[in-house]
Amino acid sequence: MKLKTYQLRNAEPKVKKVKEKKHKGSFRKTLKRDGAFPYLCLLPSLIGVLIFFIIPFCVIIYYSMVDNPINKEFVFLQNYINIIKNTAFRRAAINTLTFSLTAVPLAVVLSLLLAMLLDCKIPFVSQFRTSFLCPMMVPVASVVLIWQVIFHYNGVLNDFLANFGVDKIDWLKSSKGQVVIVALFLWKNLGYNMILFLSALNNIPKDIIEVATLEGAGAFYKFFRIKLRYLSPTILFVTVLSLINSFKVFREIYLLTTDYPYDSVYMLQHFMNNTFRNIDYQKLSSAAILMAIVMIAIIGALFIAENKFGEDVEG
Repeated sequence: MKLKTYQLRNAEPKVKKVKEKKHKGSFRKTLKRDGAFPYLCLLPSLIGVLIFFIIPFCVIIYYSMVDNPINKEFVFLQNYINIIKNTAFRRAAINTLTFSLTAVPLAVVLSLLLAMLLDCKIPFVSQFRTSFLCPMMVPVASVVLIWQVIFHYNGVLNDFLANFGVDKIDWLKSSKGQVVIVALFLWKNLGYNMILFLSALNNIPKDIIEVATLEGAGAFYKFFRIKLRYLSPTILFVTVLSLINSFKVFREIYLLTTDYPYDSVYMLQHFMNNTFRNIDYQKLSSAAILMAIVMIAIIGALFIAENKFGEDVEG
């Protein structure tokens, strides 16, 4: 018995080595069998990304560091210094930052609350869900028309507030313009975000919730210590998506307020569009690079926060 045990113990490492050799051999056989076929399948996508994304981005970097397309004199960071000193750019950047810091958290929190409300199996759930998804099917021009009817100086909202003795407000040509844009953004995006959160809530393991309930855990404990941790990847995705959509709200603002709106709703997209029409490539390129750097920094910080927050869930 002792001899057999000794032989088995000595045989274990050999078995592992044989398995490792077989694994390495199979990997080499796979490479030989497949060859360059997987890379050939990826080649069209890589070429498309190179032509439509990487090369244009490199061209933008080049234009942001020369004085003009004709002389092409290298000025390094001078264009960036000029754009930062530009009053219109700073106004647009502050407005865009204010809008994003207001609209994005509201879009995430309100859509999560709506998803939790629907997850409680309230009556008329399907009708409630459909009503929030309807804005996604409405064309942009129709949305703008509705908002003009509501928020015009002689619109529905001012007529309604007049019943309570409130003076008329020119919503789109005053400091209240940001309120209109935030309301429009939420109206358009809450439904889609709500569906994403509903899907994530349904994927939370039910046995964990049941165990927590049997242990006497309250609703707040189950939400903050269990559900929120499992929802962290979806929260990150919805936040990034809402952040991107907050930079795409230009279409609605442009149709509402044209090229040069009131100061409170003059966004970076207005600045980019007006600069492009003036054919000022250096200013446009510098602003685009600065905007891209800020976006990458924000999204990178969100990914780092999500990785730290969801570490224990993955483990």
